[in-house]
Amino acid sequence: MEVRLAQWLLASVFIVMGGFRLWQALHGVATSDITLLLSTGEVVLGVLIAAGWKLRLLTLLAAALLLADAALSHPFWRYAGGQLLATQLLQFMKNMGLVGGLLLLSVAGGAKRR
Repeated sequence: MEVRLAQWLLASVFIVMGGFRLWQALHGVATSDITLLLSTGEVVLGVLIAAGWKLRLLTLLAAALLLADAALSHPFWRYAGGQLLATQLLQFMKNMGLVGGLLLLSVAGGAKRR
């Protein structure tokens, strides 16, 4: 039961954040085509993880995407200090925590349940 809950919680990150960006676009927030495409993919990825479809493959893919996002979007090492450094470090480490959870799920998610 705990693995299933972890699976749904990790999937919810992709569903909610991708869905939120799509919802904003539907309500007039300027959004690039690439953001719409990536957000749609994010929602689909989250739904498939929640459903347990090819869980090992999808969780490893999601972990790789979050690693790339962390390095490209939250380069805390570029800042000398202050609030911007703290914010970028927080976002980077949040992604690292999610990567860790996804790696654990890639191993535990496919295990036979009693």
